[in-house]
Amino acid sequence: MKPEPNDVILHTVTKIASIIIFTFSIDLFWAGHHYPGGGFIGGLTTAAGIVLLYLSFDIEKIRKNLPIDYKKMAALGVLISVFTGLVGMIYGDNFLEQAFGYFNLPVFGKTELATAVLFDIGVALAVIGTAVTIITSISEDEL
Repeated sequence: MKPEPNDVILHTVTKIASIIIFTFSIDLFWAGHHYPGGGFIGGLTTAAGIVLLYLSFDIEKIRKNLPIDYKKMAALGVLISVFTGLVGMIYGDNFLEQAFGYFNLPVFGKTELATAVLFDIGVALAVIGTAVTIITSISEDEL
């Protein structure tokens, strides 16, 4: 029987780093309307955090704790993005025409809500799903 490696330091650093990466990806995502960032870079950063978890821990352990079909996630993201673009056409505007408004939300106060957020969510899901699917497919290939 092969002894289990003692990767306490690797696992501890990975847990801390992944929390930092996921927090940064959320910040990049939300900054996308007014500053550089958005769904693509936020999704890519999230995918990097997930891949870091796959590299540091056992693949089956991550699959058990994150039971996500990334191919379906990518497809859902594309559908959300396309549907968001089509909504503008339904109302007689151009494809991907953005609508926005200001609303008073209980906790946040006056807040801008825009359809671009839905588009960015779709892009983020598509990027996460595609990137993680590619990386896991490459890792499963036999040499």
